Amino acid sequence: MIRKNLLAVLCVGAAAVGAAGCSTRGQVDPDVMQIATTPLTCSGKAQCDLWWQRAQTWVTNNSKYKVEAATDTLIQTAGPDGGKRALAYQITRAPNPDGTATIGFAAHCDGSLGCKPNPWEAGADFKEYVRGAAQGTQGTGVKPAQPASSAMHPEAQQGQSVVPSTGEAASQ
Repeated sequence: MIRKNLLAVLCVGAAAVGAAGCSTRGQVDPDVMQIATTPLTCSGKAQCDLWWQRAQTWVTNNSKYKVEAATDTLIQTAGPDGGKRALAYQITRAPNPDGTATIGFAAHCDGSLGCKPNPWEAGADFKEYVRGAAQGTQGTGVKPAQPASSAMHPEAQQGQSVVPSTGEAASQ
């Protein structure tokens, strides 16, 4: 089990930096992967405040779990509940030395059959919505979500909460 979780972390980590070392069956659409892994960086207080408001709206409208924390630097939902496929979200806002801020996205579930929606597609949808590229709450314009089993390495499907070696939530 530990070996499978380590492999899952390595595959997700490799995907986040654009490496192609981990193969999957029925891979995530490359356009979705590119959107999901592109950093979400705002510049200036007005833009960052607007994007942060959009982030909170997206989480409120898309989470099956209620929002437990909503501050200037963290939006976090309850969950994931044991065995549930629904995604729990943790959104962070961190200032950068150059005056910009980076909005981080993390999503995880606890379903042995995978997450629903697919975490990569949820991340892409979130980032497009926050940037203002989508008008609705589900607006990537990409293919409909597929089962998480098609988005992750086959050995990573068990217990979909993937945690990198740093001990922090996996983020996109």
